[in-house]
Amino acid sequence: MTEQSNNKQTAENNATQIFELEDVEKNKVMAGLAYIIFFLPLLACPDSKFGKFHANQGLLLLILGFAGSVILSFIPVIGWLLLPVFSIVVLVFGIIGLVNGLSGKAKELPVIGKFKLLK
Repeated sequence: MTEQSNNKQTAENNATQIFELEDVEKNKVMAGLAYIIFFLPLLACPDSKFGKFHANQGLLLLILGFAGSVILSFIPVIGWLLLPVFSIVVLVFGIIGLVNGLSGKAKELPVIGKFKLLK
């Protein structure tokens, strides 16, 4: 039982990246806003690793939302029925990211967060 909890804790630590406390405190707002306008942290705080992390997550969310909406809109009936559910999932991911960014956490978004587009 302790082995499972240790494995779970290790997985959580891998999903959460560590950044300098000063960087996090200074750029929390920009990190949260990255889920609304992904490139804002890149313009406002280009040297912030915390800001870039959330800008990457925001870009991934934008791509997922756009690509998923286009694909589902071309699929007759089933796609049209799944589109509102997909939109709610993207909205929930955006809220999760916004809350994490504003609270100073660097947790990856579920499913898509492990991909890195911005370095």
